[in-house]
Parts: sequence; C-alpha cells; structure tokens
Amino acid sequence: MSGEVPGEAESRSTIAMDGTRRAASSTSLRALDALNVFLADVRDGLGPYLAIYLTMRHWDRGHIGIAMSAMGFASVLAQTPAGAFIDRTRHKRLAIAIAALAVAIGAVAMVQRPTFATILGAQMLMGVASVVFAPAIAAVTLGLVGHARLSRRTGRNEAFNHAGNVMAAVLAMIIGDHVAYEGIFYLLAAMCVLTIIATRFIRPDEIDHDLARGADDDQQATDGTGGPDAAGQPRIARLGELLRDRRILIFSASVVLFHLANAAMLPLAGQKLSDGHDEGAAGYMSACIIAAQLVMVPVALLASRLAVSWGRRPVFLIGFAVLPIRGMLYTTTTSPYGLVAIQLLDGIGAGIFGVVGVLVIADLTRGTGRFNLLQGALATATGIGASISNLMTGYVVKAGGYDAGFLVLSTIAAVALGFFGLAMPETRVEPHQVAEPVSLPARAALAVDRPA
Repeated sequence: MSGEVPGEAESRSTIAMDGTRRAASSTSLRALDALNVFLADVRDGLGPYLAIYLTMRHWDRGHIGIAMSAMGFASVLAQTPAGAFIDRTRHKRLAIAIAALAVAIGAVAMVQRPTFATILGAQMLMGVASVVFAPAIAAVTLGLVGHARLSRRTGRNEAFNHAGNVMAAVLAMIIGDHVAYEGIFYLLAAMCVLTIIATRFIRPDEIDHDLARGADDDQQATDGTGGPDAAGQPRIARLGELLRDRRILIFSASVVLFHLANAAMLPLAGQKLSDGHDEGAAGYMSACIIAAQLVMVPVALLASRLAVSWGRRPVFLIGFAVLPIRGMLYTTTTSPYGLVAIQLLDGIGAGIFGVVGVLVIADLTRGTGRFNLLQGALATATGIGASISNLMTGYVVKAGGYDAGFLVLSTIAAVALGFFGLAMPETRVEPHQVAEPVSLPARAALAVDRPA
C-alpha cells in the first residue's frame, strides 16, 4: 500500500447532488466483513495465551501481572490521541495496515527473544498499535453506511469479529497442542497480514470522512448544537462541550468499572486451567474463547436490533448483570469443563458491550464531529480499568489464590452494575427526532448489508 491512496481525498463523493447518501458498494462491505474476521485476533493481541505462555515458562505471578498490564498501560497513553488522529486523517485504511504490521512485529519478537525486557517492549508496541483498530473500524463503518444503518452494521461487524475469534481459537488450539505453543504467536502475525490485504479492498472514495467523525451536516443535533456552521462546514464541537455532558462522564466511569472487573477474568481463568495441565493448556484456553465467541455472534446481532427497539440502557444493563454472576461461578469449580461452561456468560456481556458501546458513543457525539475522539477517550478509560485489573489481580492471586481474585473482580462488577443502573440515562435518539435521508440505492444496499 502506498502512503497516498488513490481516491482517498474524494471523501465527499458519497454524497449525491440531492444531498442523499449513495450506497457503499458490495465490494467495500464484503471487505469490511473480511477485515472484521481477520482483525478479530489482532485487536487484542495475545491476551490470555500470553499469560499461559509465561506460566509455562515458570514466570512469577507478579511478573505475569506486570507483563499482562504493559499493553494496557501503553494503550492508555495512546487511545485519546489515536481517536483524535482518526477523526482528522483521510488515510484510515493505511492507519489500520501500519498498526497491523506493528502487532505482527511484536508477536514475532516475543517468541524470538522471550526475555522480560522484550516481552514488555513488545506488549507496549502492540498496545500502542492496537488502539487504532476500534476507532478506525467504527469510523470507516459510519463513513460507509451513515447513522441510519449504524446499528445493523455494527452488529454485523461484531458478529464477523466473533466468528473470526472462533476461527483463530480453533487454529490456536490445533497449533498450540499439536505443533508448538509458540506457533500461536506466528498465527497472530499471519492474521495481521490478512488484515492488511482485506483493508486494501475497501474503496476509499466511498468513505465520507466528515460523517465518519460524527459531523452530521445533514441534521441538527437533538440539543440544537449540531449541523453545519455559517460557512457550510460540518461543525466540530469544542472539547469543553463534551466534558460538560454529564452522560459522557457517567458512561466513562461505567466502562472503567466494567473493564476493571472484566479484563482479568479470562486470563485468570486461563491460569487456573493451565495450573498442572501444561500439555493441554492451549486447548483449554481455546475452548474458553470458542465457547464465549459462539455465544457472542447471535448476541451481537440481537443486541443491534434490541438497542433500536428497547433502547441502549436496558440492553447494556444485561451485559453488566452477567459479569458478577460469572465471577462468582468461577470460584465454584476447578473442572476444566465447568470453567469453559462458565465462560459462555462472557459471550453475553462482551457481545452486548461491543455493539451497544459504539452506538452510545455515536448517540453522544452526533453532530459534534468528535465521534472518534470520544471513542479514543473512552478507550483510554477502558485501558485504565483493564490495566489495573490485570495488575491488581496478579498480586491478589499471589497473596490469596485464584478464588480470592475472582471474588474481588465480582465485587467490582456488582458496583459497576449498580452505578450504571442508577446513574446512566437513555441515549437513543427517537426516529421522529432525527431522520437521516437515505437514497434509493442506499435502501437497496440494505439487502447487501443484511446478515446471512
């Protein structure tokens, strides 16, 4: 891929002369499907597989916690700048490709030289690179399909993403148990290459970059602040305006608490599974991931529809509610089969969060031109929660064992549920309040964009 992609600058060519949006082509939409499949194993790095790898190499529990937290801490520093960058750049595809290449380099480095310094450095590189993916995918999606179809398309993105995770977990199980555990790291590098290839097939001239940042120049926002300015340019809100929105502050605190409780659960379950079972460690972890991802596919599709009919808040509450239940159940068994079965609940929570989280952010930033910046800022909050979760749990487990770790995480999850339920209002915009114009070709594209 070259630095200057032909047609990238023609961002407004998706708007027809009558002001309606032309439909994105089936080529771009199918490429977006493929991108979500291949990116599934790339966006989160090695995750629990790294925890098992380090456990098998007899690392101290505290050092494992530090290593697992390094990627999160690097992400915290990079998330908000990455969101602001995606808002401004018209080279979103190139940004995805460069980030994927960095993840591949980090994965290979960890097995080529598995020292403490190399692991930390690679985790930090992957943490910085990975923050590009979520805002870039959401921005490309919004720029291709618009607000009116964002809910359906986000559900489809997440369904393909979870299907990709299932595929990657099956391959990891086969490679880790029957070839070499280090092969999982090379599998991640291969998925990065496929990500880059898929990105190339999204047509750059079909991405409306103003719409992709939430600058909805066709509408007035529901609070009267949106729409174009006096010069006819899409309005970009000041940062102070976002910070004065109480809903944004409440939602940010909620996602911190959610990820503080959630992030360490799967790695901790993986360590509990691998304790005394080095031979089948990859298989057990892959089974956990596959179980959850198979649930996430239908949950993501259903959540995208219920978020429209029920609203965002009640659907999100379900995702929060399963988290303390899951944590408590982990303390009731040491059976690999029981632990894998409990992991099914993660499919409900993560499936909802992946879809409805993007929709809430789109609701909160519609007409502001700050869609990706807020994604980055909230991802920073997520990274803070996840990093503290892994670091804290590493030392809790060292002092009190696995069950103590799960009990601490369950307590935090219960607090998160109560806070969100009491404080967070509904954000859905009613159809009669704002209606994005859609052309006849765009309506025809709904058939192309419909999940199979």
